[in-house]
Amino acid sequence: MRVPTLKFELPHWPGAKLFCSTRLGGFSSAPYDSLNLGDHVGDDPSDVSLNRQRLESMWGAQPVFMQQVHGTQVVRLPLPPEQAMATADACFTQVKNVACTVMVADCLPVLFYLPTAGVVAAAHAGWRGLAAGVIEQTLDCLAQHGSTAECKVWLGPCIGPLAFEVGEDVRQVFGEADGEALKGFVEISKSGKYFADLAWLAKRRLIQRGITEVQGNDSGQAWCTFSQPELFYSHRRDGVSGRFAVGIALV
Repeated sequence: MRVPTLKFELPHWPGAKLFCSTRLGGFSSAPYDSLNLGDHVGDDPSDVSLNRQRLESMWGAQPVFMQQVHGTQVVRLPLPPEQAMATADACFTQVKNVACTVMVADCLPVLFYLPTAGVVAAAHAGWRGLAAGVIEQTLDCLAQHGSTAECKVWLGPCIGPLAFEVGEDVRQVFGEADGEALKGFVEISKSGKYFADLAWLAKRRLIQRGITEVQGNDSGQAWCTFSQPELFYSHRRDGVSGRFAVGIALV
């Protein structure tokens, strides 16, 4: 099995463990090669099942996958016994070794940790979910368990600001809510298209909510899914693509 080599380090947060998979080390065949964790992208279900088992073995915690719809719904884990999967884009838990997990292939994964309250959370933040408030909804849920002033946040890999091309409509959505958010967009040769900095836009929203400890994605190339086909899936780059996973669990 090939060992994934990330170009960045995960933070060490006592009481929690974080995980970021790559596309390496699994069972899926091209174009999903090889550690595809998405069961909704056309891959062989048996390969996906083996990949998820491998992820759990590597991580040492039970990843809980959601049916992600680019929305703002937040659910508590573990799910009730009668519910196999939740339709949501964020989740949180206070139960050890139950891993809040998001699948991504260009969207931004966001991990949260309230150490004193003993609660972790994960959010799937593409531009639609980010604009709609998935980060704020997650923080609102965490605030019911402790002060979010102590919240630690880690931004994982996503499509970078030199690859994420969007139209004026996307720019307007963010600008109407926050004029300063327009700084996260760079016009491409006056074509009506812009490069958007998804990580910067997320960081701005976190800062506006009083979050001061934000680690991880600094909008550099090391974090860009689009520009690293050897490590990461990218829907924008490949069209048909697998999904890698990012998550956090209490220990």
